[in-house]
Amino acid sequence: MQPIPELRKIQVLIMATAAGVFAANLYYNQPILAQMATSFGATESAIGKVPVLTQAGYGVGLFFLAPLGDMIERRRLIAMLGVLLTLALAAVTLVSGMAALLVVSFLVGAFSVAAQVIMPLAATLAKPEQRGKIVGTVFTGLLIGILGARVVGGFVAEYLGWQWVYALSAVLVVGSVAAIWTCLPVLPSHHDGSYGALLRSTLQQVVRFAVLRRAMLVAALVFGAFCSFWTTLTFHLSGAPFHYGSDIIGLFGILAIAGALSAKLFGKLADSWPPLRTQIVTIGLIVASIVLIQILPFSLGAFVVATLLLDVGVQATQVTNIAQIFTLDPTAHSRINTAFVTTVFVGGAIGTFAGVAAWSYGGWAAVCWQLLAWSLAALLVVIAASLSGSRRTKVAAQKA
Repeated sequence: MQPIPELRKIQVLIMATAAGVFAANLYYNQPILAQMATSFGATESAIGKVPVLTQAGYGVGLFFLAPLGDMIERRRLIAMLGVLLTLALAAVTLVSGMAALLVVSFLVGAFSVAAQVIMPLAATLAKPEQRGKIVGTVFTGLLIGILGARVVGGFVAEYLGWQWVYALSAVLVVGSVAAIWTCLPVLPSHHDGSYGALLRSTLQQVVRFAVLRRAMLVAALVFGAFCSFWTTLTFHLSGAPFHYGSDIIGLFGILAIAGALSAKLFGKLADSWPPLRTQIVTIGLIVASIVLIQILPFSLGAFVVATLLLDVGVQATQVTNIAQIFTLDPTAHSRINTAFVTTVFVGGAIGTFAGVAAWSYGGWAAVCWQLLAWSLAALLVVIAASLSGSRRTKVAAQKA
C-alpha cells in the first residue's frame, strides 16, 4: 500500500464544506414549517412530524449506513449517498401529500449521514501530527452547516418559496460530491466480512476501547447540556423581563457560529496538549458560563458572554473527543465514529427532554441546576480519567 500524500488545504476545505452541506439538510425545515404547513394544508402537529422524521432518519442512517465506510471505499460511498440524497431532496419539492412528504423527509435524514462518512475520511487522510487540526477544520464546516441552515432556510423561503430551499440544497450536494470525487484520493476498505458482521463490529468497538467509552460519555453529557440550553433559552428570553421575539432570539445563533469557529483552534491544540488537560479547560468554560447565567439570569450581557463561552466549550470538547477516538484503530474509523456520534445523538435527545422538564418544574433556576449537573458530571469523568492516567504513569516510572 502506497503512503497517503499530505492533504492540501483545498482538499480539507472541500471536506469541511461537504460535511456542512450534507448536515445542513437536517435543519433546513425548522424555520420553514409554517410555509410548508400552508402548502399542504396541514396542522402544526402534523407538519411538526417533518423534523422529527428527518432526525429519526439520521439516527437510522448513523447505525445502518455510516459503518459502511469501513466496508465500501469511502469516496464511492459518499457519492452513492449523495446521489440518493439529491433524489430525496428533489422529491421534497415535488410531492403533494403529507404522507409522501414524511417519507421523503425520513430519507433526507438517512442519506444526510454522508457527513459522518466524511469525518472518518478526513481522519484517515490526515497525518497523525495534524489529525486534530484537520478533523477540527472539517468539524467546524459541519457545525457551520448545521447552525447556518436555519438562517439560509428562512431567508431563501421568504424570498423564493420553501421548495427552493431543497432545490438549492440538491445543487450544493451535487457540487460537493463532484468535488470529493475529483479531488480526494481512493482509500482501500478494511472490512472483508458480511454486513451483519460489520454492524456487530460497530458495537464491539465500544468494548474494545476504554478511551472510546470515556469520549462517548463525556460527549453525551456535554451535548446534553448544549441541547438543553438552546431549547430552554427561547423560553427564557421570550418571557419577562426580556420579551424578545424570534428574530432577536435568532441572533444568538451568530454567537453559536462564533463558537463553532473555535473548533479548528482547539483541534490544533489537541495535537500538542494532553487531551484530558485540554478538556478540563474546555468543560471548565461550560461550567463558568452556566454559573454566570445562574447568578445573573436577567442580564443580556451575561447571556451574550455565557452563550459564547458555552458554545466554545462544547465544540472544543467535542473536537478533542473526536481527535482522540480517531487515534484508536485506522481500520475501524467509520465504526468507531458511528458508536461515538450515536451516543452524542442520544445525549442531545435526553438533554432536550431534561431541559423542558426542568423548565416546567422550576423555570430558569431549575434549568441552570440541571445544566450544572450535566457539565459537572462531564468534568468529573475527565478529572477522574486524568488522575487515573497520572497514577499509571507514576507506577510505570517506578517499575522502570
